[in-house]
Amino acid sequence: MAPGIPAAMERPHFIGIGGAGMSGIAKILTQRGAKVAGSDAKESGTAEALRALGATVHIGHAAGHLADDASCVVVSSAIRTDNPELVRAAELSIPVVHRSDALASLMGGLRAIAVAGTHGKTTTTSMLAVALSELNLDPSYAIGGDLEGPGTNAAHGEGRIFVAEADESDRSFQKYDPEVAIVLNVELDHHANYASMDEIYESFETFAGKIVPDGTLVIAADQPGAVELTERVRALSSVKVVTYGESETADVRVHKVTPRGLTSEVTVILNGKYLTFTVSVPGRHYAHNAVAALAAGVALGIPAHNLASALGKYTGVKRRLQLKGEAAGVQVIDSYAHHPTEMTADLEAMRGAASDARLLVVFQPHLFSRTQELGAEMGQALALADASVVLDIYPAREDPIPGITSDLITDAARSAGADVTTVHDKAAVPEVIAGMAKPGDLVLTMGAGDVTDLGPQILDHLSS
Repeated sequence: MAPGIPAAMERPHFIGIGGAGMSGIAKILTQRGAKVAGSDAKESGTAEALRALGATVHIGHAAGHLADDASCVVVSSAIRTDNPELVRAAELSIPVVHRSDALASLMGGLRAIAVAGTHGKTTTTSMLAVALSELNLDPSYAIGGDLEGPGTNAAHGEGRIFVAEADESDRSFQKYDPEVAIVLNVELDHHANYASMDEIYESFETFAGKIVPDGTLVIAADQPGAVELTERVRALSSVKVVTYGESETADVRVHKVTPRGLTSEVTVILNGKYLTFTVSVPGRHYAHNAVAALAAGVALGIPAHNLASALGKYTGVKRRLQLKGEAAGVQVIDSYAHHPTEMTADLEAMRGAASDARLLVVFQPHLFSRTQELGAEMGQALALADASVVLDIYPAREDPIPGITSDLITDAARSAGADVTTVHDKAAVPEVIAGMAKPGDLVLTMGAGDVTDLGPQILDHLSS
């Protein structure tokens, strides 16, 4: 039987309850029996799903939404200090709890696996959740995206394992005390919170230092930032380190990745033995994510051959190379990629999966700060497509930065020889793409903002 509800979480109120991270915690608490309430800016399927579980969800933010008897108010780093519900919480002396602290409290007493890295966290966490469920271990999990199978980003399980996506963006992953930590890669991102790679390394070192005694750090052997972190952790900590990747020195060595259309066959060498299994998503980077999940499960004592077979049951996460549909001979696929490394990996994966197809990309930059620092690299990544449409920057939580526009990306893309068009009116994109696409083409909507909404609209235009 998993632990119950921490006292502070008996009647929580979530500001921004519809967000990927916040909604997962709210779902788990509701399933454990807490009286959950919260608010979000707009109506959504997530809000409806929470109501179906018994939570109270208000649309819009207002002081009156916060009940006087709330045990705490849960916030993320995106919530501004002038939010009326946060102001009301101060007036009522209701404790304010960061999302990461709420999640950490749910992991208490369980065997936690925390998955970290600049990218790949959602996929790897999802692979573990699916595989452990397939093995009847009934894990709890909290993920930054909805699984294709169960269609949810979080669940309370009766088993002893809790798998969680660990967010480095605001250093909140430092709150967890996992038995196994995974670090997929270490790169400079989240420029509003990190000024340099040294700050990134220090943050990941702190995260690794929170692994419980006799715990395990599973870390990539091929990615330069992860290699540097491995050296730092080994110099400062007695934690067990297990490396994975294509390097000959990797503890779990990726021997071969064989593309099979929209799937891959992966062969690894573990403890001197060859093990082959299927990954039901395309691309070498997703194969490496699966190997990281395999290594983490083995670190918990799960037989490798059982886990490898169960990993083959993973069918994907929404927005991670998710097929949205096909019309007029054109497939439309959605990608959450918004960092240049992610963009390159997904574009290369699609090239490998359908080498004869033309690849058309609709890219929406995410955050002014990220575009300011990485816009040139984003443009270079788009050169892998046959043609691209670039939208205006999706601001999310940020205010505009003078002079920073998506032109930084399109200029870099053209300099790299890319065929790229800027479209400022998002509503015009479906018609633009329908005019460009031909039977046999692949259309990829890409970005962490609301570009995902365009997939169905593009399919409608293609069908008409």
